[in-house]
Amino acid sequence: MMKEYEHKDSLYGRDLITTEDWSLDEIMRTLELAEDMQKNRFSPKYTELLKDRSFFMFFHNPSVRTRQSFECAATELGGHAQYLEPGGMRLKTKKTAGETIEDTAKVMSRYAAGIGIRILEDKIASYGEGDNMLREYAKWADVPIISMAHDKYHPCQGLADIMGLRKHIGENLKGKKLLLYWGHGALARSWCSVQEALLLYSRLGMSITVAHPEGYDLDPEVIKTTKLHCKEQGQKFEIIHDTVKGFEDANVVYARNWMSPNAYHDGEFHKEEEIVKALKYTDWICDEDKMKHTDDGLFIHPMPVDRGHEVTDEVASGKRSIIYDVAENRLHVQKAIMALTMSEKYR
Repeated sequence: MMKEYEHKDSLYGRDLITTEDWSLDEIMRTLELAEDMQKNRFSPKYTELLKDRSFFMFFHNPSVRTRQSFECAATELGGHAQYLEPGGMRLKTKKTAGETIEDTAKVMSRYAAGIGIRILEDKIASYGEGDNMLREYAKWADVPIISMAHDKYHPCQGLADIMGLRKHIGENLKGKKLLLYWGHGALARSWCSVQEALLLYSRLGMSITVAHPEGYDLDPEVIKTTKLHCKEQGQKFEIIHDTVKGFEDANVVYARNWMSPNAYHDGEFHKEEEIVKALKYTDWICDEDKMKHTDDGLFIHPMPVDRGHEVTDEVASGKRSIIYDVAENRLHVQKAIMALTMSEKYR
């Protein structure tokens, strides 16, 4: 459910659960503001946009970059980001009594200028529960709901990725090739970052090759939408099961582990089963020999990097790796998102 906002061209009051919810013009406006915020990081034109306002952060799962980047973002906009651990808030769950999402969202809307929610694979019993939760909060809240990563999507990461690609490749990404490459690993990761990448990169005109072993398919609806974007942009989309072929002429290599569709069963996330299974695919690692097949390709990753499994140190720390630029970009794109959706200046 999309909230009402004052002007047709305004993002004020809008939720961000996936970049699919925003138009390309809105995405570009966000990226351009983020880039200017990076250039003028402590400029007075930005340092009071959220003066005396709070942003609530519901962390069902811990983080490194997400908490720090949102806290820094709020501070640099003149506001405050408040860390909330849902486990200590007496919220209603399937197993416990407590406050409903409706009541929580309505009350929190009286306190804060916006609410961020992070909920990943091991805090839900089936795929889609996290996305449903965010959309339920969005239904009842009177302030923007921002995904700080959930089981389906990670819009802030997707925007940070694109900001990095615009810097290193150029503003026009049309026709550039992305290889989204499954890597074996010990983290049993959700689909959120890679699915957001597929959706956003394809909308911006990149051709897409997805390479993974048999049995590691992503959300069929996300794949369907990505194919549609590629078709609309006149670009190629393919899924292959080869460990090397996809590297040929790639401009960007995104190597990351993700869980299989069988990760959830019997109402639980079976992390250890996923790890044992994934670690058997030792050929599925991004290394320097494979990167030599690319078109001087960039290496990109949302972090944390499972070095030695998803990718070798030589690639992750190599001259074509932009992982630290992308990590920094989380700060800038989140500042832009918060400013555009929560500041009266952009109403």
